Amino acid sequence: MHLKYISSTRIFSSRFTKIFLLFCACAFIGSSIGKIVSHNTARQTAASAQSSNWGLSFQEEGKRPVGNATIEELAQYNAFFAEDTEEKKIYLTFDAGFENGNTPAILDALKKHQAPATFFVVGNFISENKDLIKRMETEGHIVGNHTMTHPDMSKISTKESFQKELSDVEKIYREITGKEMTKFYRPPQGIYSEKNLQMAKELGYHTFFWSLAYVDWKQDDQPTHEQAFDKLLTRVHPGAVVLLHNTSKTNGEILDELLTKWEEMGYTFHPLSELCGA
Repeated sequence: MHLKYISSTRIFSSRFTKIFLLFCACAFIGSSIGKIVSHNTARQTAASAQSSNWGLSFQEEGKRPVGNATIEELAQYNAFFAEDTEEKKIYLTFDAGFENGNTPAILDALKKHQAPATFFVVGNFISENKDLIKRMETEGHIVGNHTMTHPDMSKISTKESFQKELSDVEKIYREITGKEMTKFYRPPQGIYSEKNLQMAKELGYHTFFWSLAYVDWKQDDQPTHEQAFDKLLTRVHPGAVVLLHNTSKTNGEILDELLTKWEEMGYTFHPLSELCGA
């Protein structure tokens, strides 16, 4: 009986030890998994908030460049930089930060070629150039949102502040035209984050980057006509979203000829609403 008692005790002790060790192992694994999940979640959150500058790599003449993100990656945020097509289509866009006398010539050239465009306007432009805004709207162009104060939007962390940058421009447009603004958005300076793109989507906006642009914004160092044509004619491609600045003296001078040259290459002009299906 005594031996049986000792044997039973040892068996119980051995089983208890095994159960205890198993419990400890499970607790350790659970803790480790929790840390991994928490770490991965933190990394994903940090990645979504990380800012990027939109950039392009032109690898072959006449072909769509490689962007920071692919067409498919941007699509999940209702964002675009070009159309995936072999059809010779161009989407004209202008960033309008202020007015220095070149916009009327740009509008004249667009009207002559019956070319629709989207003007992404900043708060001071829309508030100080009501007649130009009315003309854009009357002549069939889209007035898009380039924010009220042109900040680095990737540094705006709250949806409320992000929305205010857009809604303030919407309000002025409504006061001028009596209509609701088309919800097309272009991030100032092309700086963005995945978090910002998601915010814009939740606010009902389509975000537009570009697949063709050149250095035309430096007021004291404007490109020559030849330099502009060299960039804009060799890098154009089917489905291009072209970014030009309304403040460029060169753009105002060459746009009529530029549109003619693109037409001679077989290109036609289309509104951004066609690209995004809005």
